[in-house]
Amino acid sequence: MLHHLSFGVTDIQRSAIFYDAVLTPLGYIRVWEDFEGDDAAVGYGIEGGGDKFAIKLCTHVAIGQGFHLAFSATNRAAVDAFYSAAIANGGTDNGPAGLRPDYGEHYYAAFVIDPDGYRIEAVINTPLESSFN
Repeated sequence: MLHHLSFGVTDIQRSAIFYDAVLTPLGYIRVWEDFEGDDAAVGYGIEGGGDKFAIKLCTHVAIGQGFHLAFSATNRAAVDAFYSAAIANGGTDNGPAGLRPDYGEHYYAAFVIDPDGYRIEAVINTPLESSFN
């Protein structure tokens, strides 16, 4: 259903460092960047593909209550690495990596808040033996 999604950020360099760190364990990379001017932005996706997620410089960021974005992970280790990278790069804990039985028997996720206040998650929802790696 969704083609791509963008977040407005107040410090493009800080956010690029944060998202480079948290998205790498999930298999996503920086697919383009433009740091020139007031409309600086960075796009992330899979190698050889276009961006599915972007960050864009904004002077004011308004985050709606209840909004969050979940990134797909290929295995539980990637969720763990996402969480560790987020905390090490300015993110705030919003729920460490682990099983979430309220969401499903195999729902393994980590929840963090990025430096601009966005609530993000990494998740895999398959049995342990079904992980991709």
